[in-house]
Amino acid sequence: MTTLLVKNASIIDGTGKPAYAGHLMADGDRIRDIFTPRENLPEADTVVDAEGQVLCPGFIDMHAHADWILALPDQSSILACLVEQGVTTVVGGNCGFSPAPAPTQQNMGQRQKEAILFTGREFPFAWQTVGDFLDAVAQNEPIVNLAQLVGHASIRMAASENKKGALPAEELTGCQRVLEDALDQGACGLSFGLGYEPGMYAPDAEIDAFCRTAAAAQKPVTVHMKAYSRISPVYPITTREAHNLKALRETLDVARRTGATLQISHFIFVGRKSWPSARQALQMVDKARSEGVDVMIDAFPFTAGNTLIDVLLPAWFLKTLPHGFSNPWLLARLRLELEIGFRLVGFTYPDFQILDAVVPGWEHLNGMTMDQVARQWNLSPFKALLHLSRASEGKATMLFHAYSGEPGNEAVLDAVLAHPCCLFETDAIIKGQGLPNPSALGTFPKILGTCCRERRLFAIEDAVFRMTGACARRFGLVDRGTLVPGKAADLVIFDPETVNDTTSPEGTGRPKGIRHVFINGRQVVSDGACIKNTRCGRVLRT
Repeated sequence: MTTLLVKNASIIDGTGKPAYAGHLMADGDRIRDIFTPRENLPEADTVVDAEGQVLCPGFIDMHAHADWILALPDQSSILACLVEQGVTTVVGGNCGFSPAPAPTQQNMGQRQKEAILFTGREFPFAWQTVGDFLDAVAQNEPIVNLAQLVGHASIRMAASENKKGALPAEELTGCQRVLEDALDQGACGLSFGLGYEPGMYAPDAEIDAFCRTAAAAQKPVTVHMKAYSRISPVYPITTREAHNLKALRETLDVARRTGATLQISHFIFVGRKSWPSARQALQMVDKARSEGVDVMIDAFPFTAGNTLIDVLLPAWFLKTLPHGFSNPWLLARLRLELEIGFRLVGFTYPDFQILDAVVPGWEHLNGMTMDQVARQWNLSPFKALLHLSRASEGKATMLFHAYSGEPGNEAVLDAVLAHPCCLFETDAIIKGQGLPNPSALGTFPKILGTCCRERRLFAIEDAVFRMTGACARRFGLVDRGTLVPGKAADLVIFDPETVNDTTSPEGTGRPKGIRHVFINGRQVVSDGACIKNTRCGRVLRT
């Protein structure tokens, strides 16, 4: 086995404890020793002088969608951006969608729609179970470590033909058996996508049953809530309570009823009229925690996030597709609802930017906003939106702006990130085509640079803890997340004075200040650049 010595570092060990000066010795894929400064250092095959640098555990992207890419042969070129920002482990299977279990033949079309969203291509689904999928990823030698959630929507489409309604009792029982098997096979938890089909159709009894199964296995539940804005397509527009607060209340109540360990995904406030609800939302989380509910939140440090174009369309309209696109009465109702909804939420068409139009020949639209596309097509923005939705079959990937703020007005975002129970994530759809989401390249460097060093939202030790040790603890990754002898040698060396992202709405570049990255003791980033053909990750079954 090869040995590695990182000397003269400022060590932040991922526990939240203060930084200290020291050296670290790794032997093969494990940390062998950590010791304070001394003159006679041991010899090693590789020596890295980290004078003036921070040495910390590898970053854990606890809300990722890279699991879909890790099964593909060209994963290294697509996901290099993650390791270049210090990510050594991803938690995949979020928002209710995981590559396994495999769907029924009747549901294959819907699952391929998801695959195109996450990978830009049709997907093999060359496995049946979560265990089979994890075996396939391991055989493919992943570029990063993978901890895998199993998605509620994916389970439904593996065990039921019912896409748009509550599950009959016998099908719900079958879904629970699939969930139990997935957790037994090493899935680290369960995820919901309650703002997407078919999750939006699941009644409370179904959600509770899934959560109780996860709780019995002592594994967490991550929830993409039904709504993140004041008004949403999921609830009736006449609902008096702000939709995002109603969704949060319902989500917290699920944890209260079932005892599930709850992780609320991407705690965002979508649209300018939703921002004032942030204080009340954080208070609701604090109240639940004071009552004994095990709930945490997560967020990305940007005021924009990627999603599907069809999240703008209400559930009643989605149920009418495809004929709804040509029904003038339905379109008139939809136009009125969107106009009112955008005003109530605080959205405008320039807030909707195309990352990947998906339609062949429409690549020139990538990076444009919907008002720009409308002018190019000589259509109203409403008709342009429908045209893109229809042509892409709902697969167009968008970057929505006005999430928890906007450039020059990020107080809400800062309040969320600074909250002590907030973990950090990319939530990035990375598929090697279209315009990249800024979080795909800059999340963790921006947390350390803009948020920590410049805005002083938290101490650097706390920032590192929340992107390493806290994530490992949350998902049961027992040998990751902290620098302790005997644990895996997933390491990041960064410059605390220069580390930051270089992202902008127009494009992205490599982050600054991430010097070296090691995964399982092997170097994968040198002087900020990913080393080609180094696939050192592992599947982390829990």
